[in-house]
Amino acid sequence: MWPRIGELRTLALGTPGELRTTLNTLVLSGVKTATAGRLAEYAEECEELERVGERLVLVDDDDALAGVVEITGVEVVRFGDVPWEFARAEGEGDRSIEEWRAGHAAYWARLGTPVDDDTPIVCLRLRLISGGAGGVASGDLGT
Repeated sequence: MWPRIGELRTLALGTPGELRTTLNTLVLSGVKTATAGRLAEYAEECEELERVGERLVLVDDDDALAGVVEITGVEVVRFGDVPWEFARAEGEGDRSIEEWRAGHAAYWARLGTPVDDDTPIVCLRLRLISGGAGGVASGDLGT
């Protein structure tokens, strides 16, 4: 299972270090409004898909609260069918869907979980509710 803070599941973007810091900064600045993950990760972690309206705690490298996001869309699609409009919403600077696919395929391959065009991908849309531990009210944490 994924860690919880309060009653909320956590959202740990990328891998710890520079990548996670960059991705969190993009979310906290409102540039990153989408993120993608392999559907297989949910089964591996005994987790259900997120649901529209669910709030998640964005965490840093220490699994500490960096912000709170709300899920605004959930869709499972084949890796080869992820649309450019979604990839662009990830806000990571990709200039085309081909560049997005190459970057994400390389990332998952580095993690030892290669993908191909038929790999099911969970495409999450999100919006920032609050950023930083100082800006989070207890109601944001489900407490």
